[in-house]
Amino acid sequence: MKSSDVIDALAALAQASRLEIFRALVVAGTEGLTPGLMSERLGVAANTLSFHLKELMQANLVSQQRMGRHLIYRAEFEHMNAVLSYLTQNCCQGQACVSSPLAHCQV
Repeated sequence: MKSSDVIDALAALAQASRLEIFRALVVAGTEGLTPGLMSERLGVAANTLSFHLKELMQANLVSQQRMGRHLIYRAEFEHMNAVLSYLTQNCCQGQACVSSPLAHCQV
């Protein structure tokens, strides 16, 4: 992973609404969420949600899939895990000193 990819991901998450949207998609898991459901659950206006989803997609943190008339958004777990790995790859001078919280995640 390039440092520019990590910077893009962190910049996208450095905004309260986008962080909340991403966390909601993480909770939803592989099923994902429709914009309408996200808007309702998070109390975010549809046009605002659309803007934030676009930013998260540009940072490769969220993917979009069309299913019939609906769009389904999902967190890109592989990319987020790569960002976290990049941030921690040299921790403790390269020693395996901290267990990864991601090891317990069943996604």
